[in-house]
Parts: sequence; structure tokens; C-alpha cells
Amino acid sequence: MIAKGITLRALELFEAIAQTGAVAEGARLMGLSLPAASQQLSNLETALGCELFDRSHRPLQLTPAGRIFLNRVRDALARLRQAQAELTVLDIAHLTSLRLGVIDDFDAEITPELVIALTKSLHNCEFRLTTGPSHDVIAQLVARQLDIVVAASPGDAVEGTVEFPILRDPYVLAVPHGYALPSGAETEALAGLPLLRYDRGQLMGRQIEAHLARHRIDLPDRFEIDSNQSIMALVANGFGFSITTPLAILRAHTFLERVDIHPLPLEPMSRTISLFAPAGQSDHVAAEITRTLRTLINARLVRRTRDFAPWLTDTFTVIPG
Repeated sequence: MIAKGITLRALELFEAIAQTGAVAEGARLMGLSLPAASQQLSNLETALGCELFDRSHRPLQLTPAGRIFLNRVRDALARLRQAQAELTVLDIAHLTSLRLGVIDDFDAEITPELVIALTKSLHNCEFRLTTGPSHDVIAQLVARQLDIVVAASPGDAVEGTVEFPILRDPYVLAVPHGYALPSGAETEALAGLPLLRYDRGQLMGRQIEAHLARHRIDLPDRFEIDSNQSIMALVANGFGFSITTPLAILRAHTFLERVDIHPLPLEPMSRTISLFAPAGQSDHVAAEITRTLRTLINARLVRRTRDFAPWLTDTFTVIPG
């Protein structure tokens, strides 16, 4: 029997406090009042018979027992979240044909899980999957070569479609690990590194350039690359900095340990990842796939950013329906 006080809610709260270093911040993330969160933490420690945090430090620090317990809790919660995602069954069994386009940023984590969920639900359906940059899959949707696409929103309405927002993906700075970036003097510090630009033929590259232009920032035009993996590899090896997003960083997770992430030292900017479907058609199917994507993204991506950039919690987030 699991001791009274060791609840799923308490474990999630413990994980949130460990990530943020404060009971108040953990409570906020969990949607709890501070007294309720404090009581849950106290009940958890009582049930375990040990203290999980050293309260003499600010931010809170894990005790040796707390560190051991956190590793087990993270593993258990990850398995539960994955199980929740895997059990998703879509109400789309009636489809006889589905041509789906998905942004290539989802290739590593989300698209494979989505395809599994679709395959479990589509029994007598001719299914086609296309992946690529946002502008390509949106163009194929407009040309009626695809039925539904998941892509970065271009900002303006896509003619003849309905948009279902899924994920807010903020722009951030990626610099080589250990590169000094003093608060308030980021622009001056970055003068020592070239900007590794995204290809301006891509929506992401155009959004970044437009944002820099709005702030009258003109940087040397030395690198322009259409490969996210190559940009992150160059950042990791000290050859420059990038303006990118958490989703793009997670896609290049191999380089995470050699890259530091900071807030953009300009007016905040983000892109929205949405599902697009033809207006008046497949609304139920679009809503079902959107629901599944929100569950997968939250379990597989959003929670992972708390390990390397807990300050992203409010901005890199699933958009509720």
C-alpha cells in the first residue's frame, strides 16, 4: 500500500517546487493556493518520513533524500503521462481518406506518437502523411493537396481554412554554454558573436528578421542556414548565437548540454503552432486531432523545458481549446 499523503497531485507539486525552487511558484504552476500547496508538501514529507527540501536556502534546495526521490518521481510521472498519451483514441473511425501535413519540428517527438494514435483509430482509411516546413504544408492545404495540416501560423488568416491554435512557442536566445550574457547588456555582449540566421525563405526566418527590423537592429549577414540542426550545432560549438524557439531547441536535443537559453532581450515575440482545416469540412476530425496533439505536446515537450529553462513555463505552453 502507498502511504496516505503520497498522491499524484502531491508528486506533481513536488516536481514543480523542485524545478522552480519556491513553494509559491510551484503552487501557482499547479493552480493551488499557497496554504494548500504547503499542506500537500508537508503531508508528502510526513508520509515519506523525511524532509525533501532544505528550507534554510532560497531558492529551496533538495536534500539528499529529495534528490533521490525526485529522480524516481520524474520517471514515474513521465511513464504516466506517456501512458495517457498512448491511450488516446480518436473518434475518427468513419474516415475513408486522410491526407495530413505536419511541421517538421514535430518529427522527433510528436509526429510518430500522433501517427500511432491515428493508426489505432483509422481502420479502413487511405492515409497519407507529409512533413515539411510550415509554408510548404500550408501551400499544399490551400491547393487542396492535403486535408489537414499542423504548422506555424503565418499571422494572417489562411484563406478558406479554420485555425485551431495548439502551442505558443516563444522566441529565445541560444548562446554557447557558459557565454556571459549580463542582464541589461545582452546586445553589447552578443556583439562578439555572429547571428546564425534561419533561412529567410522559411516563415521562422522571416518573423525573426521582421522583429529585428522593428527594433532597428542591423546585424552582419554572414550566416543564413535552412537546417535547424546545423544552427544548433554551430551554437553548441561556439560559432555564433541564434534567435530560435523552445520547440526548435528540443528538436536538436543532442546539443542541449552545450547551449544556454535566455529570454529575448527585445519585446517578447512568439509563434503559434496551429492545426488548419478547410472551412466547413472535417471540423470534428480537426477538433479530435487538435485534442490529441495538445495532450502529446504537453506530455512530451512542454514539461521537458522546465529542466533547462523553468522561466519558460508561462510562455511555452499548450493553448487550451
